[in-house]
Amino acid sequence: MEYKKLGATGLSVSPLCLGTMSFGRWIDEQASVAILNEALEAGINFIDTANYYGKGQDVEIPYGTGAAEEILGRALKGRRDNVVLATKVGLAMGYGPNDAGSSRVHILREVEASLRRLQTDYIDLYQIHHFDPRVPQEETLRALDDLVRQGKVRYIGCSNYKAYQMAKAHAISNAMNLERFGSVQPQYSLLVRDIESELLPYCQEENVGVIVYSPMARGMLSGKYNGPDDVPPESRAAHGERMIQRLFTPRNFRLIDKLKPIAQQAELPLAEFSLAWVLNQPAVTSAIVGATKTQHVTSAVNALSVKISDPDLKRIDAVTAEVDGLV
Repeated sequence: MEYKKLGATGLSVSPLCLGTMSFGRWIDEQASVAILNEALEAGINFIDTANYYGKGQDVEIPYGTGAAEEILGRALKGRRDNVVLATKVGLAMGYGPNDAGSSRVHILREVEASLRRLQTDYIDLYQIHHFDPRVPQEETLRALDDLVRQGKVRYIGCSNYKAYQMAKAHAISNAMNLERFGSVQPQYSLLVRDIESELLPYCQEENVGVIVYSPMARGMLSGKYNGPDDVPPESRAAHGERMIQRLFTPRNFRLIDKLKPIAQQAELPLAEFSLAWVLNQPAVTSAIVGATKTQHVTSAVNALSVKISDPDLKRIDAVTAEVDGLV
């Protein structure tokens, strides 16, 4: 495993990051720990979670329960210092008016709860889950800066920020001498490439770490879905995950049909080919891979050794432009 620096920070992370959104949600603690162990044995030292992860993503419980953090806290006993542990704050953790967002009161309350659940006295990377337009960025950044100075947080990052939002945050940090966002966590895959226009160039220019989520489009690029009505019984879509339903568009299914032959010609499963394409992007520091089975980790690790050829990169761009009506 070759490790990379996370942007301009001194932190070294694996190019694969274990995502834990399924922990305590779709899979129980025993299965979660088996996946964690498989990842650590493979050399993955980067783990991403959030206070919201667990049953909180499901419709019947519209707020976070902290289940994933609790599982990690118990599983990492005795080896906490061997991993780079990232978590997030911002999504709803209750029904109250201050139970969500990036205000000082919510951040300071939730970091303490995350530290308790994770059974640690520090978080390596603390990330704002979503941009909060209701709170001045100065307030958010000051609160995060305080946590770094207190030693509770080592580095800070953001998730789902647009390029201009991140640029403004950096300008505020520079002007006020506050800790700077060292990373951003956007969605990126062969189906979702909008960050290529502004966010990725900005991150390359400013040396910001890019930790992408859903590199296989929440399972759409696994090849298991052949249409909106073709849903395997054990899949994310069958479990009612809302975010994958948003990807069930005619455009995406047409594009998948055109990507499959390219992957087949490269003699790779579509899932590994799709992940390898993301890992081959120079602006990407690490790709978050979710798993519900240990073999998902093995497959992701296999993708690390895959080099997408220049002709295949051009074919991918060509079929994408064709499906989007750009040619």
